[in-house]
Amino acid sequence: MRPTRDAEWPDVRTEGSDLIRSAGVAGAGGAGFPSYAKWTNLDAVDSLLVNHQESEPNYCIDKWLGKTRAETFATLFDALLDQAFDLIVVSAKWKDRDEYVRALEAETADTVIRPDELPLDRDAESGVVFAYTENEYQYGMESVLLKTVDGTVIGTDLPTDHGWLVQNTETLSNISRAFTDGEPVTHKYVHVSGDVPRDRFLEVPIGTPASELLCAADCPPDALPADAVIADGGPGWCFPVDSALDEYGVRKHTNCLLVLDEETVAENTYGEGRIDVLEADEWSDREAETEPTATIEPSYVRVPLATNPEPDVVNPAEPVVEVGDRVDVGDRIASPSSDGISIPQHASIAGEVTVVSESSIEIEPHSSA
Repeated sequence: MRPTRDAEWPDVRTEGSDLIRSAGVAGAGGAGFPSYAKWTNLDAVDSLLVNHQESEPNYCIDKWLGKTRAETFATLFDALLDQAFDLIVVSAKWKDRDEYVRALEAETADTVIRPDELPLDRDAESGVVFAYTENEYQYGMESVLLKTVDGTVIGTDLPTDHGWLVQNTETLSNISRAFTDGEPVTHKYVHVSGDVPRDRFLEVPIGTPASELLCAADCPPDALPADAVIADGGPGWCFPVDSALDEYGVRKHTNCLLVLDEETVAENTYGEGRIDVLEADEWSDREAETEPTATIEPSYVRVPLATNPEPDVVNPAEPVVEVGDRVDVGDRIASPSSDGISIPQHASIAGEVTVVSESSIEIEPHSSA
């Protein structure tokens, strides 16, 4: 067993799920499912699969995190191997290895497996294994990734039914902070792309209005064409935003805001309203930012009470603030529902609560006067 680096770590098996829940961590890669629910029964799993696929063209959130915070992930992996898992598999695309993954690999890897060597023999591996896949975007789906990496077919099961816990890189970064600092999730990394003058990679407070993200991409809402469709998600997996753009606040699962057109959307919409425009544009030819270039300071935030877009799966948090209350960044503004799967929400900016509704809490910054 490798030595654990100097760090103060909780007992992950007994405290991990509660710490993840208290920090309001949810899946950052698109699903938004409360992460604590995956960590409630670690006795049923022995392997962690880190989804480092970055399965949207030109997106760099996970790749940038892995490259710039390699030592942080190494410390986390050490602790998790010491306390919770026998095997940690980091799965990235082969094309990204040299530019983005070498630093993380250098800090953590026990074994490196090439695409033509997959699936791996899970019983023969331990420690940290880098399992590189071919350059297919569909590998970002955890069911497809598990089958590719390990040969496991989960069908209608969950990965935990087969001994795997799966997390994407940004989510795992948030979990690491929850473990070491008890730090709640208040910000999100988000791309803005599609039919915009300038693709952006931004760090934004949770609840930042979609309208302000578009302005950061030199595409103010009043300049949008009449047939514009705004979607939450990446080219291969996104859904239309059905709210006014100044009312739609960035969710914990929002990895991109896309500007599309009605005709393209109509031609590329599939089951349950999912839009897949991977083949509709030359995404790889776009000039894209590869690191966050700005942190937006919005004029207000509208923090959603339900993280997951599926209301039948996750219950919204219950507000614990009232209009007129002053809050600081990280203050709890809503507590988990007493029923079902639910997580708290926290203030993402310092300011005054101006609206409390059934679906969100609005905060405006403190006046500078």
